[in-house]
Amino acid sequence: MQFRYIAVEGPIGAGKTALAERLATRLDATLVLEETDNPFLADFYADRPGSALQAQLFYLLQRHRQQTALQQADLFSQTTVADYLFDKDKIFAYLNLDDNELFIYQRLFDLLARDVPAPDLVIYLQAPTDVLLRRIRNRRAELDTETFEPDAEYLRELNEAYHHFFFHYDATPLLVVETSEFDSAVSDESLDDLVRQVGQMSGGTRYYVPRTK
Repeated sequence: MQFRYIAVEGPIGAGKTALAERLATRLDATLVLEETDNPFLADFYADRPGSALQAQLFYLLQRHRQQTALQQADLFSQTTVADYLFDKDKIFAYLNLDDNELFIYQRLFDLLARDVPAPDLVIYLQAPTDVLLRRIRNRRAELDTETFEPDAEYLRELNEAYHHFFFHYDATPLLVVETSEFDSAVSDESLDDLVRQVGQMSGGTRYYVPRTK
C-alpha cells in the first residue's frame, strides 16, 4: 500500500467509522477513531447563545491534541486509517457559527493546522440526504438509544456543505465513493474492490461507484 495515512470522511450517516474499521483490518493498519465526547453539545442542541462556538472550539482542540500526539508517537510512519480529516472541522464551523465567531475560530484554526500532518489519501463517502437520514434512524433503532438525530433540513445543509468542501478539495489525493448501496454490511469482495481502487490512486480526484455484489 503506497499510502501510509488514509483518512475516511463523510457526513453523519455516511458510514465512515464502520468503513475505517473494516479497511484498517483489511490493510492490517492502525485504526484512529475520532473522540466524539463534547460537554458543550447539549447546550448546542438546546440552541443556547455561545454554545456553538464553545462546542466547535472544543472539537478543534480535541482533534488537534489527538493528531499531534499521534505524530509525536510516529504512528504515521506505518499504515494508519483514521475516521476523520482534521480540515473537515471547518465544514461545521462555517455551518454553525456567525461571522464574529468565525473570525475567532479561523484565527485559531490557522495556528493549529500547522501542527497537523496531512493524510496521504482521503476517502470521501458520499450519499443522498434521504439515505443518510435512513441510516441514522436505523442505527438508533438497532442500538435502542436516544442519541441525537439531526433534523432533515440540517442534515441536507450539512450534506451540501460536505459536497461543496470536497468539490474544491485538492490538498491530497481524493477518492470519492458513492455509498448509496455501499455501507458497513458490504461483502468482503466489495471491500477488496475498494482496496483495489485505493491501490490505483495516484494524484488528483477519482470518482468510484462500488459494485454491491
